[in-house]
Amino acid sequence: MQPKLTLLTNDLIERILDEAHQLLLKPGVKVNNREARELLASAGAQVDAETNVVHIPTQIVHKTTASVPNEFHLYDSDGNPAVKYGGDAVHFDPGSSGIAMLNPETLEHETTETSHLLKLIKVAEQLPQYDAQSTAVICHDVPQQIQDSYRLYLALLYSKKPIVTGAFTNKTVNEMIEMLAILAGGRDAARKKPRAIFDVCPAPPLIWSDFASGNLIALARAGIPAEIVSVPLAGAAAPVTLLGAVTQHTAECLAGIAIHQLAQAGSPIVWGGAAAIFDMKKGATPMGAVETAMLDCSYAQVAKTLNIPTHTYLGATDSKLVDAQAGLESGITAMIGALSGINMISGSGMLDFLSCHSAEKLVIDAEGIAMAKRMIAGVQLRTETLATGFYDDNINFKGGDFLKQKITMQLFRKEQHLPSNVIDRDSMHNWKQAGSLDAFARAKAIVNELLASYSRPQLDETAEQALHAFMLTLARNAGMNALPALENTATANAVG
Repeated sequence: MQPKLTLLTNDLIERILDEAHQLLLKPGVKVNNREARELLASAGAQVDAETNVVHIPTQIVHKTTASVPNEFHLYDSDGNPAVKYGGDAVHFDPGSSGIAMLNPETLEHETTETSHLLKLIKVAEQLPQYDAQSTAVICHDVPQQIQDSYRLYLALLYSKKPIVTGAFTNKTVNEMIEMLAILAGGRDAARKKPRAIFDVCPAPPLIWSDFASGNLIALARAGIPAEIVSVPLAGAAAPVTLLGAVTQHTAECLAGIAIHQLAQAGSPIVWGGAAAIFDMKKGATPMGAVETAMLDCSYAQVAKTLNIPTHTYLGATDSKLVDAQAGLESGITAMIGALSGINMISGSGMLDFLSCHSAEKLVIDAEGIAMAKRMIAGVQLRTETLATGFYDDNINFKGGDFLKQKITMQLFRKEQHLPSNVIDRDSMHNWKQAGSLDAFARAKAIVNELLASYSRPQLDETAEQALHAFMLTLARNAGMNALPALENTATANAVG
């Protein structure tokens, strides 16, 4: 049985949904996209033409939430289902859209470029705990207008895993949809076996911007999964109480689902977020706070009541280094997310309020993820008796008897997660003999091993050439004659 963490009673969930419906009517939701307002108006919503505030009746919300698929899959580059959204399935991916990366030698936060993103992709690709990749950091060595598309381009070239990504303009989301179609063999193929899911963020409180609404519409019509990432800040851009913030989150998600499903009913969408409290002492938005994890656990419960797939941002830290605070915050919140049965948990590898990434933290976080996945696998009955069958005539009441049993060798790998060398379980003597390394130093060594062993996946040559040509055209239109040099690509010389 999968163990579960729940914080809300059924009565509280009903009250949250009821008050969210009230918020959608009064004060309503500001929708800054003309087409989205027209979709809502045509369905019966009341639109204030001067303020762009839309008042959404409950019947629209009920109709649109009912058309959301209860589950769907993301696929790897070979067309195999690799990630399930729905039910209590739990998956992890690295955090995304960082603007800096920790230099493991100087411990400085460096402005991110192509080399940083490639490093993160290569490390995550070889860690089985990560079920999907993410477009983890912004590449500041290409023009801003192509940064969204370029990050996806690199992930498609260097990974076989599904990809969690996103676009910050209505132009780039369409470019990225086209890139997925190029590699899939057409838009129908990309729709049938989606390789990527796009995060789409409303602005708190109760605002759907022009580009976020436009993203929802474009993704719905293309059949590419969308992931609502609502970000209420309890005490600043949302009510200070956890229940009040969850209620605002609910209203923002319901409004986004209405826009999305009115554009194309039945298109896949996820109830997600990066909710946080607002730290009144420091004026910060702590992603490692236990209350932040409680917000996420709570809104996931609301989504599960509606049978809608879920996402959250957990497993990150507010620490600036990969230190004890990073391990504490990341490990606890990753476990809370897993026990909440959240389908995709983003945030691993991230430091400093989701602004900085670290390949070494990705390695350490992978062990925390493995522990969380072991926890939700639960206690299983593997033998006919619980214990009595282990006691035979050879038991002599001395330690070590059970090491000799054949069944011990048969079952210990199923019962125990065996961690990588980043976790130290050695004797003091052997630890000193190995160099007296701490977890960060051991993670650095593993990162170097993974980078040395990485091999880029083979893509269809024609599709790869087409993808290169498409990205190069975008770069030239942005005033860049060549893309940053890439190693191990069939057409590297043509683009860098």
